[in-house]
Amino acid sequence: MIARGPAARELPRGPEIDPRYTVDGVEHDVASFMDRNVITGLLVIRHGKVVLERYGLGLGEHDRWSTMSTVKSMTAMLVGAAVRDGAIASIDAPLTQFLPALRGSAYEGVSLRHVMTMSSGVRWNEDYTDRNSDVNRYSKSLADKVPGGVLKLMASLPRAHRAGEVFLYNSGDTYLLGAALTAAIGKPLADYMSDKVWKPAGMECDAFYTLESEGGQEIGGSRAGMILRDFGRFGLFVLNDGVIDGARVLPESWVEAAATPAFAVPAPPVNDITHYGYSWWLGDGVMAALGHAGQRIDVFRKEGLVVVTLGAFPQPLYAPPTDHNRRNEVAAFTRAVRAARRE
Repeated sequence: MIARGPAARELPRGPEIDPRYTVDGVEHDVASFMDRNVITGLLVIRHGKVVLERYGLGLGEHDRWSTMSTVKSMTAMLVGAAVRDGAIASIDAPLTQFLPALRGSAYEGVSLRHVMTMSSGVRWNEDYTDRNSDVNRYSKSLADKVPGGVLKLMASLPRAHRAGEVFLYNSGDTYLLGAALTAAIGKPLADYMSDKVWKPAGMECDAFYTLESEGGQEIGGSRAGMILRDFGRFGLFVLNDGVIDGARVLPESWVEAAATPAFAVPAPPVNDITHYGYSWWLGDGVMAALGHAGQRIDVFRKEGLVVVTLGAFPQPLYAPPTDHNRRNEVAAFTRAVRAARRE
């Protein structure tokens, strides 16, 4: 459990916006956007004020929804906190310094920076539809709650490229980043997230990490849970450069470094994304945390804007063949939000 503090920080309200966008010659409003795209939660914060908040499919304001992989971006922010605290001297430190079980594996010589930028060079298949893919073997270990199973799987993988040369999205890499961070700080990720962000930022509800086994390592790259407004508060934490009430949590240059392209993305998951930084997807003015089935946190630093969309996109086996691209439609909606009237 990621514990909240004694009092939640209120999110002030501003005049509500009514963004509209057009697809194939048809204009859509907020209700149509949510219905067409199976959106469960929608939050827009502009200049610190909530200007749009909606819930769908029975999600309540205090119901925790899965982060999916958006938590990868949050884990990268926690690494920054550990750098500021001196628990991590450099993100160029090797993973094996923190995870000796990886010594002699393909992760020998791979640094924290490499796994944070998805450039470990280790062979990985992230195909969710292939039962024998690496990501599904990873998920099977988690489902079976095998103690140390993921670490053993990752240590068994072969090398495909030299570290730092090729971008390849790898959920296992962020699992290792979270495990290395746990070793560096000497406490559970949940306690560190609570101490550094959840309590000082005035989060509204407790959140949670999922464990790889009973009493085992927290999964730093997927399957955490939190409420919609706390997704938004985390976006504000990034928007405010890692400073809470004048107290700096992240190094001064950390958010800027996270938003600096490390790699161009050869096959972008959505049409407004072009690059990848410190576990954040990057595009035209946006730092985006993306997660499976429609989870997304967009931070537009220059515009003082945070947009959170939570979804339940139908997966390939259940989506009709004529289905539209929901990720791209979320991007179209977000463009409309950026253009909507301001205060």
